[in-house]
Amino acid sequence: MREYKHLLLANKAWAAERLEERPDYFERQIAGQQPEFLWIGCSDSRVAAGQLTNTPPGGMFIHRNVANLVNEDDINLMSVLEYAVTVLKVRHIIICGHHGCGGINAALEGGATGFLGKWLRNAEQVYRDHQDEIDSLPESQRANRLVELNVRDQLVRLARTSIVQDAFAAGQTLYLHGWVYDLRDGLIKPMMEIDSTTPLGEVPRPQPVLV
Repeated sequence: MREYKHLLLANKAWAAERLEERPDYFERQIAGQQPEFLWIGCSDSRVAAGQLTNTPPGGMFIHRNVANLVNEDDINLMSVLEYAVTVLKVRHIIICGHHGCGGINAALEGGATGFLGKWLRNAEQVYRDHQDEIDSLPESQRANRLVELNVRDQLVRLARTSIVQDAFAAGQTLYLHGWVYDLRDGLIKPMMEIDSTTPLGEVPRPQPVLV
């Protein structure tokens, strides 16, 4: 059997299980979504937000891109952010990086070309901004530290967007979280949090958690 057909069979099994657990499962799904969380994570196939957090469908709005970057000229991301904050009124936005991120490794090594090279300019800037710390580390620790610092810088970028700033100004309940997922033990490790009272020019570098 062709590999892709396994996906279709698995889907049928999943749908049958949901109906067995709750006959009105799909009727409830049709009624709409009211997630409390927006997850901005990496496209890596090993980092599936719903599975990592055991969140059922409808509980989390999700955007993924290579190296979990925040670019205001990324219409895809900004559309997701706008809808999540202004329509869904999510209370928490999570940026989650991960151990062994190929995009971060490429940014650290440099030389990526094509569309990937253009996309990773943001992450390469993170490396340049923190090069003093990263280059002082043993080579085996540099990629992990860049993963952490990248989450920090992307979270600050997120906080500076007009969408988030408008929500803060309006008194909307909104918290931004910086996490990393460790492939070695399967655990999510929180590093930092930003809210409407956080001075964005004074956000410190987070303590290492991918040790």
